[in-house]
Amino acid sequence: METKDKVVIGQILRFSRETGINVTGGRVRRTSSRFCLGVEHGDYNGTELFGVGTDRFIWLAYKPNGTKQVRLFSGNFPEDGVIEFNLGSIPEPKSKHIADTWGRFPYGVEYILRREGVKLQQGIDGIIYGDIPGGGMSRSASLTVNLILSLLDANNIKIENQWRKPSPSGFKIVDMAQAVENDYIGSPCGQLDQIMILFAREGMGTHYNPKNRTVDYVPLGKSAGDFRIMVMDTGTVRAGLEKSTYKIRRAECEKFVSILNEAGYRIKCLADIKDKAVYDKILSQFAGKYPDLCDRLKYIFFARQRFYQMLDAWKAGDIETVGSIFRQDGIGLRDDYKISGPELETMCDIARTVPGVLGERMLGGGDKGAAGALVGAEAADALKRAVDTAYPRSYPQYSGTAILAVSSRAGSPCHQYAVHTCKMVEGVKVYNGLL
Repeated sequence: METKDKVVIGQILRFSRETGINVTGGRVRRTSSRFCLGVEHGDYNGTELFGVGTDRFIWLAYKPNGTKQVRLFSGNFPEDGVIEFNLGSIPEPKSKHIADTWGRFPYGVEYILRREGVKLQQGIDGIIYGDIPGGGMSRSASLTVNLILSLLDANNIKIENQWRKPSPSGFKIVDMAQAVENDYIGSPCGQLDQIMILFAREGMGTHYNPKNRTVDYVPLGKSAGDFRIMVMDTGTVRAGLEKSTYKIRRAECEKFVSILNEAGYRIKCLADIKDKAVYDKILSQFAGKYPDLCDRLKYIFFARQRFYQMLDAWKAGDIETVGSIFRQDGIGLRDDYKISGPELETMCDIARTVPGVLGERMLGGGDKGAAGALVGAEAADALKRAVDTAYPRSYPQYSGTAILAVSSRAGSPCHQYAVHTCKMVEGVKVYNGLL
């Protein structure tokens, strides 16, 4: 067990004493974050996907409680107190009662499992804690996958051996996790996050092909130089995808597919436009009337082409090319997809000034949250120093001094920017007998 796991378990036991939620003798399930290398925003546009699991986690300590009640406490949202509900008795989907509480995730998991015919008879007592930044590394997907697996386990619904490798059962978990966000919460997420977390393997890249719904594991070429995956949390808080530009971009892409279908193009998603001549024809027809929609297509079309170059470079150990493509994707997300935000781009601008940074771009749903970078090992400390120097000049409200001042006035909470160095890890781990 890693040192960080031990520290978090100590915190969980403290929360247990303070709340009276007894998890002694239970299990701890740890689910990872993810770092998408390509194609960001490609899942709902039909592209292939590639990424890794990263070592920012959600931990859930839980045990069956012998009742039909679920009792959960989050150490990250103590102001919400204990979330309690009986199996089969939860707020209605997308209702105002769930909009502002993290409890919408366990409510949604119970709702979707029941809708899918999973008969839960056993409630759990559980304590949750996480250190995933609040935008860009899939905190919500990690929590949802963790809750589904843990409730199934507590009810002796044996899925452990089935989801540990890509299989119809594993993709059923992915489908249900997406449904929690789409159908219960109202967040229009795709499946990139759930796939990259559930199937992540230590030291490997995860390649998902939506055409035949398969996952392949891709080792990094042995000739790769020493590098670091770094995440630059801007300190901003991103609203859920249901309240963000993500929802608008997804609707735009779906609208353009509909327009193209009416014009005789037989496609199901933007990634179906693969031929350059067809792409050029579409732009000549529609750029005048729908310039923004053509920009969305431009990003997807060229990101999809770059994807295969990036995959080949990963296999060859050419991490410099992987980083260069990561950077090009970021420019496309900024200029064509227009899904980034000023704080995210400030982080990217800073990163580009540091020799040894191979590539950088925004991560995740967009607007706010975190940016990411691929960095030569020798440049990791320099990147952190550059952020520490330059970012507070542009956004002093996210520095430690400003946050302390706000806290002393009992004002609204602020969040501090941070730079994290991440490792490639297993997506899901279960510990027994640690509590």
